[in-house]
Amino acid sequence: MTHLQRREVIIGFAAAAAVPAILGRTEAALAADKIKPTASNALIVVDVQNCFLPGGTLAIKDGDQVIPVINRIATGFENVVMTQDWHTPHHMSFASAHGKKPFEMIKVGYGDQVMWPDHCVQNTEDAQIAKAINIPQANLIIRKGFRKDVDGYSAFLEADKKTHSGLASYFKERGIDTVFIGGLATDFCVAWSAVDSCHAGFTTYVVEDACRAIDVNGSLTKAWADMTAAGVKRIQSSDLDV
Repeated sequence: MTHLQRREVIIGFAAAAAVPAILGRTEAALAADKIKPTASNALIVVDVQNCFLPGGTLAIKDGDQVIPVINRIATGFENVVMTQDWHTPHHMSFASAHGKKPFEMIKVGYGDQVMWPDHCVQNTEDAQIAKAINIPQANLIIRKGFRKDVDGYSAFLEADKKTHSGLASYFKERGIDTVFIGGLATDFCVAWSAVDSCHAGFTTYVVEDACRAIDVNGSLTKAWADMTAAGVKRIQSSDLDV
């Protein structure tokens, strides 16, 4: 073996020995890029109820596909809050209460109101949280839209933007500073919750693949524009270290 050949072998061995170290650094860098939930973080699971799943009264396309994603990421959070649409019969947001067609718009005291099919009526199976949701550590359920004369999308405020749920104060008392959100639907209850979360002073992430949208009349595009303008961060469940 010539001197040059010996040198090539040594270099080859050195390069091979370096591969695990390089891979290790790459894996470490990838792990460092992921977000690890802490005790000061909370997950809000928005309206994963029968009414929004296939076969429900206001079914969202592929709405059931958020369930395994939410169940998986929830394992990484010690603070989990769920929301639940909880409407009275003949609620003011129901098209049937006004002789309107679903998804028409009317003006009410606090602005534009979408007319919805009757859905999530209190004490019905339609309004129950999906049985496949498996988050035993969830420590709070926020019911919204339960007042007959005001609709409710956000986990923090009813649609009149004056009636608070108390969630912001609850989070602050528990030392929560960062909120992650998934659920149904991206363009309504998720988006309103995320924007209000930012306005309440919380760093806010929406986990996009843990959500599905209704997407009527450009509502999804508008929702993401509103969320981005408010400072909401858009991530995937793979960005979480859970």
